[in-house]
Amino acid sequence: MTRPRWQDPAASPARRAEALLPLLTLTEKVAQLGSAWPGNDAVSGNVAPMQDVFAGGADGAGYDEAREHGLGHLTRVFGTVPRTVAEGTARIVALQRDIVDNTRLGIPAIVHEECLTGFATYGATVYPTPLAMAATFDAGLIERVASAIGRDLRSVGVHQGLSPVLDVVRDYRWGRVEETLGEDPYLVAMLGAAYVRGIQHEGITATVKHFAGYSASRAARNHAPVSIGPRELRDILLPPFEMAIREAEAGSVMNAYVDLDGVPAAANSALLTGILREEWGFGGVVVSDYWSIPFLQTMHGIADGKGTAGASALLSGVDVELPERVCFGKELVELARSDDEVAAAVDRSVLRLLEHKARLGLLDPGWIPESAVDPEADLDSPHNRALALDVAEKSVVLLANDGTLPLAQQPEGTAIAVVGPCADEALPLLGCYSYPNHVLPRYPDLDPGISVPTVVAALRTELPEATITTAPGCPVAEPDRSGIAEAVALAESARLCVAVVGDKPGMFGEGTSGEGCDVADLRLPGVQHDLLRALLDTGTPVVVVVVSGRPYALGDYERAAALIQAFLPGQRGAEAIAGVVSGRISPSGRLPVQVPRLPGGQPGTYLQPRLGGNSEGISNLDPSPLFPFGHGLSYTEFHYGPPRLDSTTISTAGLIRVTVEIRNVGDRAGAEVVQLYLRDPCAQVTRPVRQLAGFARVELASGKGAEVTFAVHADRTAFTGTDLRRIVEPGTIEVFVGRSALDLPCAASFELTGPVREAGADRVLTTPVSVKPSP
Repeated sequence: MTRPRWQDPAASPARRAEALLPLLTLTEKVAQLGSAWPGNDAVSGNVAPMQDVFAGGADGAGYDEAREHGLGHLTRVFGTVPRTVAEGTARIVALQRDIVDNTRLGIPAIVHEECLTGFATYGATVYPTPLAMAATFDAGLIERVASAIGRDLRSVGVHQGLSPVLDVVRDYRWGRVEETLGEDPYLVAMLGAAYVRGIQHEGITATVKHFAGYSASRAARNHAPVSIGPRELRDILLPPFEMAIREAEAGSVMNAYVDLDGVPAAANSALLTGILREEWGFGGVVVSDYWSIPFLQTMHGIADGKGTAGASALLSGVDVELPERVCFGKELVELARSDDEVAAAVDRSVLRLLEHKARLGLLDPGWIPESAVDPEADLDSPHNRALALDVAEKSVVLLANDGTLPLAQQPEGTAIAVVGPCADEALPLLGCYSYPNHVLPRYPDLDPGISVPTVVAALRTELPEATITTAPGCPVAEPDRSGIAEAVALAESARLCVAVVGDKPGMFGEGTSGEGCDVADLRLPGVQHDLLRALLDTGTPVVVVVVSGRPYALGDYERAAALIQAFLPGQRGAEAIAGVVSGRISPSGRLPVQVPRLPGGQPGTYLQPRLGGNSEGISNLDPSPLFPFGHGLSYTEFHYGPPRLDSTTISTAGLIRVTVEIRNVGDRAGAEVVQLYLRDPCAQVTRPVRQLAGFARVELASGKGAEVTFAVHADRTAFTGTDLRRIVEPGTIEVFVGRSALDLPCAASFELTGPVREAGADRVLTTPVSVKPSP
């Protein structure tokens, strides 16, 4: 029996897709571009915007009707309701078996899940949030985390993960700051590409999101319009996506919800076709963010019906509608019958989707869903938990310390008061997209499904000789001051007070950080300011630990003996915090965002031109941060030697090597994050005072040194010029190396010579770094 060409594993995925396409009817083609979320219509509460409005798909059609002619995606089979691994894999097998057995061609669906802080399902490991991952400045570690997440997803029959988030933070008030990898495009790009490589190495398709501009919404309101210029878009917001696609070969892109200068991203052909495909050569599949296509009608008002909304998205470059088929349905089929351009767009997107399925093995002969799942998979394995601890330990940032820390060995019975609303609660350690915060609030009778020690419990384990007392003092968000007096009394009777304050992660206003949890200013939520002020007034040394999804203004707490920042550090985050407090761990996290001094200091990112970052003689408002980008203290000390450049002049197409020697001159081992910044002091457009161009995390024993060499290509100085071409311009480039954006002991410069050169789609995106021991 001759095997159909589309089922021939020896043929390329593209050839197999081309062979299958003519066999599909128009209705079957459009069905492949849709998705279904079986069981979602029976679930109360939103885990996606407007879920209660659109659940059930087009006209509330049930699952049987949705998959009648085939199906592109199955949405969150594991992530919708709490299921054991055995139950979840059985559900996937049943759904896939139904599709294979009861549709004409029997083409399986792609199963996708959320995986921002790990596989978002009941009982799976919860890693630190992306913002905490970014604080490690360790791309190799993030790649290992993504690989572990990918293995878990693949083991239970999932094919696509909806991560990483590559939005560059522009305003800390935005609720989704915790989901990002920080405020610098190069840091976001390097860590995001590492995540893509890790998860795709395990056979899971990464979905980079949200393309593009989402994080630059007005006043940091979720879904608010984006009114930025093309230069900010090109130079700040797009580079992480470009690197993830060009360097890591991300297989899928998800559009943003927002409109960019009046054009919704889901209908923006300049973005989805012009930049993404024609400039960058992206050959994968664009999926819509949940219900962003019906939003073209209901929210943006650029379509008069579901069919026209679907056609607008399809023609612009969206291939698959998630999470259910609302606009890629009967109305789109009718439009395609009468409009050749729409029909051609359907064929184009179906080819991409079928090629994706071929790459995943879903078109192989004899594929059976039972063979793709392991009903006994351990989603919270010892390996996962060890990895989660490693990230957490490397992500904790010591902001300030008057010598109180580390505590080290304490006399028997030393009284330590551990107070604050986040001190003895587990959920504040986890991100908004962690399963316990994302879905389980709808199931209050269920436990979190994983072990999550609190900071109090971790400190009692870390400091067994101490006598630890605790009180919340106040809630995270409610204006209840009735518990402050108890917390103050505990602090007054203690030798040391550890105050743990911060966020309650949640969704759509149910928390203080997370999707739809935007804030008006950067004060600590609720009455936590009053609690901290009262504790600092006691005279007892206070170590303030901020467990949050965004940086809060901490200028009022400089009296604290120490300040620690932990960006929602995951299920083992409390152990990492306790280890830093005791001194078992020498802190090595660095800030991926600045910490503001004042709650209204916006915009807050360090990427400012001279007029944006300097108010002296110009404005009465000081935008300078309390702690700059890249900042973080250690329990040891690192000395920087003078910088060495292998040349003082290179062409606008050349490469220069910058070398510095660092040495651990303290009395214990530690890690330093060596940061390279560039500055273009005179250009045809305003440029940032300085911008990160490279970094290296270096572990050194006491007394040991290392030579760190950055290979800087001239393309790394490129910017979008007055005519909107990205160019490398001749002139002086200043080089800085050091500990943060404001602590840069090494300075030098070199000259770019020759003509202005356009840096095209093949431009160099990375700064390779080599580290070798020094004598």
